[in-house]
Amino acid sequence: MSDQVNKFLGDSLGRTLVKLLVVSLIVGFVMTVFGWAPLDLVYSIRDFIREIWYRGFSALGRIGDYLLLGATVVIPIFIIIRLFNFRR
Repeated sequence: MSDQVNKFLGDSLGRTLVKLLVVSLIVGFVMTVFGWAPLDLVYSIRDFIREIWYRGFSALGRIGDYLLLGATVVIPIFIIIRLFNFRR
């Protein structure tokens, strides 16, 4: 039983709990610095769905804008990484 739990967690229970505590502390500090709250994410998703419903599906255009904006950064970096790995 213990081996299955360790395999699922990736480490012993105690070490996993300590890692989770440290990461939770860091994430909580960063969220406090930026003034974020966990419910902000829930409200953002709710508002996005509400906008889609009220404004029709033209609100989905934002996703396309985000996709293009992200692609302008991600695709060149991907190509550069692939070129450097290709030389090896």
